This record gives sequence, C-alpha cells and structure tokens, in this order.
Amino acid sequence: MSSQDIPEDKHLPTEQGDAHHGGVAVADDPFADPGLPAHKPRIQDIDERAAKRSERTVAMLFTLSMLATIGFIASYVTIPVDKIVYIWPFGHVSGLNFALGVTLGIALFCIGAGAVHWARTLMSDVEVADERHPIEAAPEVKAKVLADFADGARESDIGRRKLIRNTMLGALAMVPLSGVVLLRDLGPLPEDKLRKTIWAKGKLLINQNTMEPLRPEDVAVGSLTFAMPEGLEEDQHDYMQQIAKAALMIVRIQPEDIKDKQELEWSHDGIVAYSKICTHVGCPISLYEQQTHHVLCPCHQSTFDLSDGARVIFGPAGHALPQLRIGVNDEGFLEALGDFEEPVGPAFWERG
Repeated sequence: MSSQDIPEDKHLPTEQGDAHHGGVAVADDPFADPGLPAHKPRIQDIDERAAKRSERTVAMLFTLSMLATIGFIASYVTIPVDKIVYIWPFGHVSGLNFALGVTLGIALFCIGAGAVHWARTLMSDVEVADERHPIEAAPEVKAKVLADFADGARESDIGRRKLIRNTMLGALAMVPLSGVVLLRDLGPLPEDKLRKTIWAKGKLLINQNTMEPLRPEDVAVGSLTFAMPEGLEEDQHDYMQQIAKAALMIVRIQPEDIKDKQELEWSHDGIVAYSKICTHVGCPISLYEQQTHHVLCPCHQSTFDLSDGARVIFGPAGHALPQLRIGVNDEGFLEALGDFEEPVGPAFWERG
C-alpha cells in the first residue's frame, strides 16, 4: 500500500511515540486513560532525620497555637476595653480588639498550617484511583471506607509520632477556650455599671458644641441643646463609655405647657434635661418637634413627649427617658442636682 492509499483522517504513530488505543491514537481520543505518573518519594520518606525535622515543625506550629490561645485569654482579661493604641499602618485602634484578632488568628492559622505541613511531608502521598460508587453505600463499601480510614491512621504515624499527636490534641483542646471566656460578658455586671453615670450634684452642664457652661439665657424656647457633664474630656481613656451614659438633651418649654408635676419641679424656668439615649436599643435621639414637644429617635422612630415626663407615645421603646434634675448655681450657670434616678438606655436583666 502506498502513502497515497492512506485515508486523510488516519495516521500512523509518529517517531515521538504516539500510542494507539483501540485503533485510534491517544492524542485523538479524549477518553483515553492517561494513567498516573510514577510515584516519586519525598525526602521525608527516605531520610528519617528529615522526617523528624518535619515532625518538630508541625509540633512547633501546634505549640504556637496553644500559646496564642493563652495570649487571647490573657488579652481578654487584662486589656481595658477602652484602651486605644497606635499600630502602624492602621493608626489608632482598640488595643483589645487588635490583640484578640491577632492572637486568635495566629491560633487558628497555626493549627491549619501544622495540619497541612503534616499531610504534605509525613502522611502518605501515593495517589490511588478509586471508582465511583452509588450514593447508597453497599456493605462492602462501608467496610472499605473503614479499612481506608484505618490505613490512613496507620500511614499518618499518629501512633508512633507522639510529639505531633500530643501537641495537636493540646492545640485543638485549647482553641475552644477562646469562645468559653467570651461567656464572661453574659454574666451579671457590677451593680453600678449601668445604673450610675458621672452626673452628680454641682456638676455644670457643658454645651457640647461650644464646650462652655450653659446659662439659662443660652437656651431659647423651642431649641434643642446637647450637653455633657463638667470634667468629661474627649481625650480621657473612658470618654466613650461615660458619654454613652451621660449624654444630655436640653429643651426649654413654657412652664404652663409642662403636664407632669415632677418634671416641672425638676426643671428650671421651663428648661428640662433628659437623657439623650433612647430606651429601645440605645441610639442617640436627635430630632425635636417644637410645636408638639416630641423628640424622635431616628433608628426605629420611638417618640417621646418631653412635656409629659418624656413618656413613650409611639415606637418600640419600653419606658420613658430618665430626667436629670437641674438648677442654677450662684454664678448663674445650669448645674445638675444629682444623678439620674433611673438607669439610662435600654432595659437589662438586673434592672427589675
């Protein structure tokens, strides 16, 4: 047969070694079995010293995970919530949040990295082809799975390499402690933590815009003014915690429009002072309607009537806004005559 007699769609094996599968070259058959490459042993498979080095590396990663978990718990217990630190390049951040994130990240990363290094250097890496089976496993398949699991456990050398086994178990046992210590915040708080603010008798009402003490003539009828206690500075370490409870809103109402007798007694010439913190979920109240003397929380539309003891007239808030009793000192400045008699903000378990 001459070369002219060979069909165009057929060809003979080339010098490069094209093999035929069922009369068709492998290069032309997409379903041909390419087989598996020859297994190449790793250095850890033939050199026990290299295997020991890998074992120590895995154990070191698991040990670092345990130390990071201890660091997480220590940070949570010892670092103040309001501590601010400068971390380059992030700037000023919460020291507690940064420490918790770094330590927990290291603890989880080291467990993962240790497991991956263990699998890649010490466990068997021989590729095994396994045929697909029906979804419902037959008894012989279940037996094979259990046998494969036993083979895997044996090949991992977890029984022989006790250093890896013990450090891994220690790391896995300690990581959940990070979540356990967080349950501390679900327990009861100190008695005065939520019940008291820094308002006290004699403390001046400071305008939050001008940072100057307020006089009665500074508060016009129908205006809404926000105030803070004297002595509270923005650069002090617990400023955010204190202002979150002590923030005050001041409104001047004609005395004859005030319906609640106690509210009138606790005011000065129609000037009433109420907590700015909504009693629903603690949002800051910022909207005031002069004609009705209603204030509105923009988060969930809870509405309070400042002419009637700041009682709730609409929305999900559970109780009225606490009022601060105020007066005027000898120098003509508005001052507090004590702290709020009711806890500010939303209800809590121990409130009663």
